[in-house]
Amino acid sequence: MENSKYLNKLLLTVKFMEELTLIPVNVKLSQTEFRMLREIIIEKELGKQIISSELSRRLGITRSAVSQLVTKLEERGVVKRVASPTDRKIFYVDLSDKAAEEFRGQWEQASAFVDRVVEEFGVENTENLIATCEKFAQTLKTVRKEFDFGEQK
Repeated sequence: MENSKYLNKLLLTVKFMEELTLIPVNVKLSQTEFRMLREIIIEKELGKQIISSELSRRLGITRSAVSQLVTKLEERGVVKRVASPTDRKIFYVDLSDKAAEEFRGQWEQASAFVDRVVEEFGVENTENLIATCEKFAQTLKTVRKEFDFGEQK
């Protein structure tokens, strides 16, 4: 019976964590859109481009969800699809000039927010929390395999 206490508390904690956002509520980009743009920018900084299947993997969402998100952002003029010069089946997702500005402003807001959270919570507490969460996530992944839940992202 003791384990069910943990199960309930963990379920509530996971739900609570899913609802948290580091993105201010008054911005144009959702948290997933923000993360997608960040992944595109990371690749651009490395002199590379990124395809939707890689975005799917990094964001932990389906390729279909990435496609829908890209279409939505494309309609808003935030991203654009760029055809691969070597394979007609592949397209890269790239930023528009408008996106770079939107992202920069939102990045600055999110950074200021996180800086304030770390200031309030403390650097050591923040680092310990992140390390503990990473270790716990890895433990969940390892044990999940034992229970045949399958590989989850």
